[in-house]
Amino acid sequence: MKKFPLFDTALTALAPAIWGSTYVIVTEVLPAGRPFTAAAVRALPAGLLLVLFAGRMLPRHLWLKVAALAALNIGAFQALLFVAAYRLPGGLAAVLGAIQPIVIMGLAWGWEGRRPQLAVMLAAVAGVAGMAALLLSPNAQWDVIGVAAALAGALSMATGNWLARRWKTGLPVIELAGWQLLLGGVMLAPLALLADPPLPASFATSEILGYAYLSLVGALLAYLLWFRGLSKLPPVAVSSLGLLSPATAVVLGWAMLGQKLGGMALAGLAVVLGSVLTMQLKTNN
Repeated sequence: MKKFPLFDTALTALAPAIWGSTYVIVTEVLPAGRPFTAAAVRALPAGLLLVLFAGRMLPRHLWLKVAALAALNIGAFQALLFVAAYRLPGGLAAVLGAIQPIVIMGLAWGWEGRRPQLAVMLAAVAGVAGMAALLLSPNAQWDVIGVAAALAGALSMATGNWLARRWKTGLPVIELAGWQLLLGGVMLAPLALLADPPLPASFATSEILGYAYLSLVGALLAYLLWFRGLSKLPPVAVSSLGLLSPATAVVLGWAMLGQKLGGMALAGLAVVLGSVLTMQLKTNN
């Protein structure tokens, strides 16, 4: 039995924890009603900085692959995520997004013939159930377009994560993350211009700091950690860590915004954490 990659797992887990923290920034600090602008501002500057730091153009033979990964992991995923967030209660969108580990197991089984372990599949299903207990309200409204967007977004990022490991581009993590963020941000920019209201003429200092955090921490640092994890850990293990993002958002909402966390939510949180731990132990051995 190989040694459990504790350091790589912990480092990768920081990425969804950071993404969970951006919920507070988006809802409490940034100008309201501009979801695609927030997504584009998060991706574009971070991608440009990483690409400039790498100091070289993307090899010609990798353009199509990296553009596809950028669309799946950044462009399409972010657009669909915000459509779902605006048309569904946040809890319902997160529960539907929690199917990503199941999608990756299906892809690995269908294309690579790697049948998932029963314990891992049961843990993934338990993660979805735990997320429902943690986040769902009994009065949640099921909007068809919102549900379709949430499911398509989960399918998009799960496929992108799986392909990022399968294709083995050979790019250093800085370049792989940078070009995906840059190209994904370019894809999101037209949506921001066409679908969102124009940005105000001036910004408060808190808004400037909020956008800086969103880009430098929420994108640049988080995606570096995430794609590093994809290069070192099984895709199912990495994808399961994504469940920590809404869990972190709930805990921060309780700690910083005074949001209630009842008994059912606490039980759901425990199930989610148990699900993530089980998938880490089973897929990394």
